[in-house]
Amino acid sequence: MNIAFDNSFHSTMEGFYAPAEAAPPSAPRMLMFNHALAVRLGLDVAGTDNAELARLFSGAELPAGADPLALAYAGHQFGHFSPQLGDGRALLLGEVVAPDGARFDIQLKGSGPTAFSRNGDGKAAIGPVLREYLVSEAMAALGVPTTRSLAAVATGDRVQRERAHPGAVLTRVASSHIRVGTFQFFAAHFGAEHVVQLSDYAIRRHFPELADAPNPHLALLDRVIGLQCALIAHWAGVGFIHGVMNTDNVAISGETIDYGPCAFMDRFSVNTVFSSIDANGRYSYGRQPQIMHWNMARLAEALLPAIHAVDPAGVEGAKELVEGVPDRFRLAWFARMGAKLGLAKADQADSELIDSLFVELERHGVDFTGFFRALAMLLRGDGAPMDALLPQPDAMAPWIAGWWARLESEPVGPIERAAAMDAVNPLYIPRNHQVEAALAAAEAGDMAPWLRLLDVVQHPYVERPGWEEFAGPAPDDFGPYTTFCGT
Repeated sequence: MNIAFDNSFHSTMEGFYAPAEAAPPSAPRMLMFNHALAVRLGLDVAGTDNAELARLFSGAELPAGADPLALAYAGHQFGHFSPQLGDGRALLLGEVVAPDGARFDIQLKGSGPTAFSRNGDGKAAIGPVLREYLVSEAMAALGVPTTRSLAAVATGDRVQRERAHPGAVLTRVASSHIRVGTFQFFAAHFGAEHVVQLSDYAIRRHFPELADAPNPHLALLDRVIGLQCALIAHWAGVGFIHGVMNTDNVAISGETIDYGPCAFMDRFSVNTVFSSIDANGRYSYGRQPQIMHWNMARLAEALLPAIHAVDPAGVEGAKELVEGVPDRFRLAWFARMGAKLGLAKADQADSELIDSLFVELERHGVDFTGFFRALAMLLRGDGAPMDALLPQPDAMAPWIAGWWARLESEPVGPIERAAAMDAVNPLYIPRNHQVEAALAAAEAGDMAPWLRLLDVVQHPYVERPGWEEFAGPAPDDFGPYTTFCGT
């Protein structure tokens, strides 16, 4: 297999990483390879069998041209600053430039200890690997900016957590792995010169048009804030809860990264938490916009040495950008919700309609994903799906009447509007009970349920015969649901 590496971070950012090597697995075996993503990346896998792919994407063999390294970063974890974290169980093999010119990192997760492992084993169990593969590919199909999964390989080794699990390695693909925590690390330990170097690299790689801005580092902050506002609005729009929005899990590219204790909500509740370590609900569904705001304030703090070096007045500009985050998020949220509700354009005037919807969803314990598809069916004259979701047929009648009245202010036909709603409101998501059943089967050696669920979530918008079981919420006896970091 030929991988045309072009490793810009390794060659130009010495001092921002530690060299690393994978721990060779005893018996690598391919569980899943993403051939469509390989084509997107321009990887030539013709003539390469699964055995060789398993060796290359498990750490058993080093691909030609790879420059393996572990990235340094810090991070606020549940609000507390950890000055040194870094890639403790991940290995960046290198970068590839896709046929369209886009640059991507190729990283192994679970490939063994690095200089940043802090006495950890650096390994990963099959469950977290297959969860990240499944959920990241579901997010990609939903149109949510995300890292992607190229391969999942069983290692043949056992990984000890609360008990022994089969080991595995995930190959993750990202626009880069530069995080808010990366800037925090170099701001805390090295100061302005290193922050400027990191910011300049990030701009060259992700946003080259910002290089000519009066203060490029301030422009970088502005751009990242915009991307994060859009991302968290998109998460909220599909009922996704990340579970651990620490600053080391916030990519400046605006991609969702690190699928640990994540999950999708079934019945709506604004305070929904799935993570076993989030006892106080810091990263609950409803708090994600606030935490994003907090994280952007931390990015601004880390960038201040670079911003100030160009123009001391830029510090006040950074403050204004951070203060403006809530308003920017609301704009992104109105746009997202307007599309979900079938509105041609939603703005501040629709805030009462949008905000009151979530009060009603919580009051009646309505399935979040199913509600918006049922709403579109009302436009087609079919009220049965909505009746099936509500405790009484008229439970949300006043809100639905207000929604109908708002639709009448726009010259769009009901069938056209319903089709537009179905195009942004998924029918199939990784339902938690199905995810857990598929992961349990996979750990026991049966990949068929996981493969079927992967097929379903990669086609989230179009109803398919035979997929009825994947469109509904968990049975009443499932839960409470708890997820774990998998580290």
